[in-house]
Amino acid sequence: MRKKKVIGSIVGVLSTTLLLAAGCSNGGESTEETNEIHVGTSPGPYSELFTDGIAPILEEQGYSVTATDFDELLQADIALNEGDIDVNVDQHEAYLEDFNKNNDANLTGLISIPTVPTGIYGGRKDALDEIEENDTVAIPDDASNTARALLVLEDAEWITLEEGVDPIVATSSNIAENPYNLDIVEMDSNQIPRSLEDIDYGVIPGSIVYNADIDASLSLLNEDILDEYELVVTVDEQNEDSEWAQAIVEAYQSDEFADYLEERNEDDYWFIPEDLQ
Repeated sequence: MRKKKVIGSIVGVLSTTLLLAAGCSNGGESTEETNEIHVGTSPGPYSELFTDGIAPILEEQGYSVTATDFDELLQADIALNEGDIDVNVDQHEAYLEDFNKNNDANLTGLISIPTVPTGIYGGRKDALDEIEENDTVAIPDDASNTARALLVLEDAEWITLEEGVDPIVATSSNIAENPYNLDIVEMDSNQIPRSLEDIDYGVIPGSIVYNADIDASLSLLNEDILDEYELVVTVDEQNEDSEWAQAIVEAYQSDEFADYLEERNEDDYWFIPEDLQ
């Protein structure tokens, strides 16, 4: 009788454990069979494009999409890495790789999605040809967007980077030539729009342009977007082949989303990656 009770207790514990596991959040476990998708949203156009353009397509297919708002992308990535959410759509490949390296994370991009270019915007100056000796140019201070900004300045022929430098990891120390002796100031991307009255030019990522309600057509020069700077749908790599993850990919590639985007792409505001063409 004692042995039967012990066996019964073990079976009960195992059953309870299995039930608890089955009821866990999507994050941290394979969620291939789930119909619930938890997206982490950050301020900017990319999350809005998902919630307004992609979520309805998924919901038509029977998925339930819930959003958790984060003040900044880093918080959303941490939540994704810890399994509190399933997906976010606010980062490019270079930022993703930098996050993985610095946080021992295993996030991965599923598909490139529409991106708003980084551009040079006027502060005290209104045109590129007004550049003068010792002008002040603000650029983002986070590693991936610092490199991105330096490439734009090189496109403007304001600086030259060292020959052979990896453009994805370039820093201000890799500037080989600075013929105008520009004062290149690194600051938080969110602060650049607020500082335009005090600087001559600012290099501003597209999402920040959107958040600051700056007219994107005022960009004096937009970047030529490298593959590494295309926005990607991001998930934990253990979920990249799940049914719900592939459903997101298919939604971005759908005719329905293409029509939605075409109606909202005035003045070529969105760069459309090859994945969606």
